[in-house]
Amino acid sequence: MSEEQDLSLNAVRAFVQVARDSSVTRASKTLGITQSSVSRHIAVLEDYFGAKLIERRGRQSQLTDFGRLFADAVAEPLDTMLFTAKRMRRNGRKDANRLVVRTSLSTFAYTVLIPNLREFSKEMGGVTVDVISTLTAPSSTDSFDVLLTRDITLTEPADRWDIYDEQLVCVGASDCVAGRGLKALRNTPVIAVTSRPDILPTWLRGMDLKTSDITSGARYDHHYLALPAVTTGNSLLVAPHIVVAELIRQGLVEMLPGSRAPSGMQYRAYAIDRSSNPDVARAFCRWLTRLCRKMTEVDVPGR
Repeated sequence: MSEEQDLSLNAVRAFVQVARDSSVTRASKTLGITQSSVSRHIAVLEDYFGAKLIERRGRQSQLTDFGRLFADAVAEPLDTMLFTAKRMRRNGRKDANRLVVRTSLSTFAYTVLIPNLREFSKEMGGVTVDVISTLTAPSSTDSFDVLLTRDITLTEPADRWDIYDEQLVCVGASDCVAGRGLKALRNTPVIAVTSRPDILPTWLRGMDLKTSDITSGARYDHHYLALPAVTTGNSLLVAPHIVVAELIRQGLVEMLPGSRAPSGMQYRAYAIDRSSNPDVARAFCRWLTRLCRKMTEVDVPGR
């Protein structure tokens, strides 16, 4: 590369990815290009600098002192530039009317979000919303516009909405609950949800009860599996009010009077700065905040 030639941005990006992954193979998979292309990009940079950037040691690619100095200097500015460019690239996109929502709240998505997406789509002129459910924390290379979570910490730039302060309630089919109040706990088994082992102990403390005050029932992995069981069986379920509010409204379950207790957990929505549709992502978070407020303002007995 002659002195008159400009520095290749693609070569810099490939080098930074190799520096992060410590591997040409992993970097090629992350970037979606061949290993030979990554190697050529590194060769171009080394020719430009007249210095070695990377040393191969088996399958590992270790930075030289010069390479480490360059990587430390350019990695963060490169991320900022790529994120900003992606965020501002709007014209001519085939998926301009599509939003990707990533969530760790599978039951919330099943009971609250997805049944109401038609309303949001109508408000936004037919926008399509993809919903991805996963418990893993996102990385900067994952493609999504909104993160909906209760327990995942987001490290990248985003606008945040606090959409719901979780309230726990105990519900059961009408014939299990009607006229019995908290006395129903004495001889009606309480379902356990293993994906939220915190819920039952938290609710018991809020009710000033002990484990010995209830009868243990069946176990289910998730609340969305337990909901059909509690609507049709002889059992009780402690769950976030927002995920059973519609069942209460429909009369499929009844809430034990006086069984409401805060869990201390908060549901949050993030509109990611690098979203391809930042305006739609923020509109979605505002709409979801309104929806949660509406769902939890349902007037139910024992509120």
